[in-house]
Formats: sequence, structure tokens, C-alpha cells
Amino acid sequence: MPSYIDNEDPQQSKEVAEWIRFGMRLGVSAALHPLEYSKVLIQLGYEPIAAVPGKSLLGKNIMILPNIFQYAGHIRKIDGFYGCYRGLTPKLVGAICSMVFSEKVADRLGLQAIEDAKDDEPLTDEELYYQFKHNLKRDVVLSVSGIIVSHPFHVISVRMMAQFIGRESLYKSILGSIAEIYKHEGISGFFSGLVPKLLCDVACLVLTSSTVFLISKYVVKDKLGRMYTAGFTQFAFSNILYPLNVVSTCMTVSGSRLMAGQPPIMAQYNGWRDCFNDLQSRNELKRGNSLFWRAAGGFSKPMFNNRGFAPMPTIAKYQ
Repeated sequence: MPSYIDNEDPQQSKEVAEWIRFGMRLGVSAALHPLEYSKVLIQLGYEPIAAVPGKSLLGKNIMILPNIFQYAGHIRKIDGFYGCYRGLTPKLVGAICSMVFSEKVADRLGLQAIEDAKDDEPLTDEELYYQFKHNLKRDVVLSVSGIIVSHPFHVISVRMMAQFIGRESLYKSILGSIAEIYKHEGISGFFSGLVPKLLCDVACLVLTSSTVFLISKYVVKDKLGRMYTAGFTQFAFSNILYPLNVVSTCMTVSGSRLMAGQPPIMAQYNGWRDCFNDLQSRNELKRGNSLFWRAAGGFSKPMFNNRGFAPMPTIAKYQ
């Protein structure tokens, strides 16, 4: 047996394993894209299916909107199976660019990841704090650089999905979408909705990491307990910061030539804070937060007719 097989480069093996895990995440993301598609339309306030009578957990009579699977089924009914995957290609391209570019930025800044110590090699408090600070710095750099480089593709992906509302065909391909955005909005159009997205993701990362570090240091000592704590903490902060996610999605479409981004469906906002205040005044900052049990209420009036739902628009496509 050749000796070079036994002396395989550990760093190369680690990189291969990371790319395999990344490829698996892309596969899962692609498989779940119809649900993400539905969530984007819900965040934009579009409700094409009438609410039905139901009861709350406390037994109160309420109107219930379709869950995420019923919503995805409606998209498939209108556009077919492949229509459920509109916006997937730029989403995957953005994810790959984010992965490659952010890692290069972190490495260029000398922020290589520090591996967790084994159970038989306990670290001192000073070493634990240094490890936490270094890894948090690296994660913030990865998050910020990854979001910035992938955001133009995110804008294209969201707008491709938002075309379902007005039945347009402005965003057919990545190159065609780039030309459309640059022609009518300039460079700034590629970064629509960037600020609230950055605030949401970075704040969630910093708050989650800091809370987990403090809990691990003073409360939970075992490794399994830290894993559960990390998952629960991330879920809690994601839920608290979710309104910024809704604002980002709305600002990504606002100002475009799409029907979904123009009055009367969406107001003309002067900035993301204006959008936040408007949605807050109408109690719509949690749109799409609940995907399985969705009570009707708190949606913008222009999206509804007197029957309580929005039919498919009958307008001419943009040329």
C-alpha cells in the first residue's frame, strides 16, 4: 500500500468534508424551496386563499388561513411543479458565492476557526473567553461578508418569487434580472433590503453566541446540554428579531416595477425604518412567523376583496 494514502493531508480532508456538508445543505435547501417560496409571499402580505372558520387553542371562534403546505399546493396548482421552484437558481448561486467569498475573507484576516477542546483537555476561563471572542469575530466576518456578496442574488430570487402576485415576467433569468435592476434602479437596487437583513442576522448571531457562552460558563457544563441550549437560544432570538426579516423581504421588492412592490399593494417607503413603522402600525411585523397555525387578521386592506382574500390579479404582463 503506498505511503501517501496513509499520510493524507488532514486539512484537505477537512475541506472536502466541509464541501460535502455544504452540498447536503444546498440539497435540503433546494428540496424545501417551495416552502420558502410560500413564506416569501406570506411575508409580502399576499393571501390568495380564503380563510375558513376554525377555533383557537382556547376554543374561540376565529378565521384560519391555509398552512404553508396548502399555500405551496396553491402555487403548484397555478404554475405547476416546476413553478414551485421559481427563484431557486439565484438562491443557490448566492449561497455558493457566500460560502467561497466569506471563507476567503476570514482567512485573509487571519481568523481561522479554533476547534473545541476535547473533554479530557479542559480549558481555563481565559482560554475559553479567548476562544469565544475569536470564533465570534470569525462568525461575524463570515456572516457579514457572506450576506453582502450574496445579496444581489437574494434580491433576484425574491423578486422572481414575488412575480407570482402580479403574474409578471420581468425576472426570468439571472442575467436578464441583473439588466432589469441596473436599468431601472442602478447599483443600489441590488442591495435593496440589505440593512435590516444584516441587522437581523448579525444581532441574532452575537446575542445567541454570547448567551450560550454565559450559560455554558455558569450554568450548563456538559456538551450535550450546551447543544440543546444553543438550539433553543437561537430559536428564541430568531423569533424576537423576525420582524426585521419581514421588513427586509418587503424592502427587497419595494420600489421595483413589480405589482407586489407598488401601490396599492405596497406603500412607497423612504427607507427600511419607514417600512418597519408602517408594518408595526398595522400589526403585520409577524407575517409568516407561524407556518402551520395561521389565524387571519392584521393584513393590509389592498390585498383583500370583500370576501377576505385576494384573487389572482387580471392585469397585462409588463413588456
